[in-house]
Amino acid sequence: MQSQISRVLKKAFLFPLLLLGFCISAQTEFKPHVSGFMMTSLTYRHSPRWSAYIELQTRSIEDYSHLDYYEMKGGPAYNFNKNNQVLIGFGRYGTYKDNKFSQREYRLWLQYVLSQNAGKVKLDHRVRAEKRFFRYPHQNSVANDERFRYRLSATMPLSGDKITPGTFFVNAFEEVFFGPANPGSDIFKRNRTFAGFGYQISPLMNTNFGYMWQKEFVTGGNKNYHFVYFGLNFTINRTQEGHSGGIPVAD
Repeated sequence: MQSQISRVLKKAFLFPLLLLGFCISAQTEFKPHVSGFMMTSLTYRHSPRWSAYIELQTRSIEDYSHLDYYEMKGGPAYNFNKNNQVLIGFGRYGTYKDNKFSQREYRLWLQYVLSQNAGKVKLDHRVRAEKRFFRYPHQNSVANDERFRYRLSATMPLSGDKITPGTFFVNAFEEVFFGPANPGSDIFKRNRTFAGFGYQISPLMNTNFGYMWQKEFVTGGNKNYHFVYFGLNFTINRTQEGHSGGIPVAD
């Protein structure tokens, strides 16, 4: 049974990559191209119950050779047990257009993560509620919005039963975004599909590389974005107990 699950998931991880060529050829309302997505994170585990998370992120959305988006975010987390965690987060986000600053966003969110194991595969169900505050310098205007997200992610080591130093792993996720209907958008906002692989370098560090397909649902035609993702994640663990925290991925 375990080997069957492994074979199915390996095929599932590769499937989104096959969609890339199809999406580019099929999309007519928006000219897609390959964009960049780079992330580094730090997880600090103070005790079996308490931890903290910090993430820095840059993206090159409009032009792969130019960074035009950044994120700085993080927050404290409380672990009820190894499989249930809540986190309160805060972040600052910036968007550039034509090499000029066009949008600043501050975001508060509350999230809950439920973890499960199916043989070698670790599943994480993440639910997040966000409150977003926008400022547009060129228009001298402000706005605010709410958004809700659900993500199902899976991680599987390619050797052994657990991810330990020296282990290669594969991971994937599917995430949906929804919220109040606004001018130019409906209740269903966005969909993300990710597939990648990584390597656990040491207990303190791992790296992850993959592809993410992001579809934006907007009035007048959907938009497809194709991201090449690279992540470098660090962990400081003051407790000797195991932890169910998943591998950070594109967020």
